[in-house]
Amino acid sequence: MMIAIPKNAREEIRISLDEFKGHRLCNLRVWYQDGDEFRPGKQGLALRLELLPDLIDALRSVQP
Repeated sequence: MMIAIPKNAREEIRISLDEFKGHRLCNLRVWYQDGDEFRPGKQGLALRLELLPDLIDALRSVQP
């Protein structure tokens, strides 16, 4: 599963569920356009799935 959210004309935020060393992670990463394709940038966050509800609550608390 992967969701892409446009950030600007040349970048997007991709959210995916991945596995690393036996741990399921929610990966949020900025991808940038390089010619005709997108490449992963250095900016991002990998979060264990059990911490995802805390992140969602935090995001809701800063919502205007």
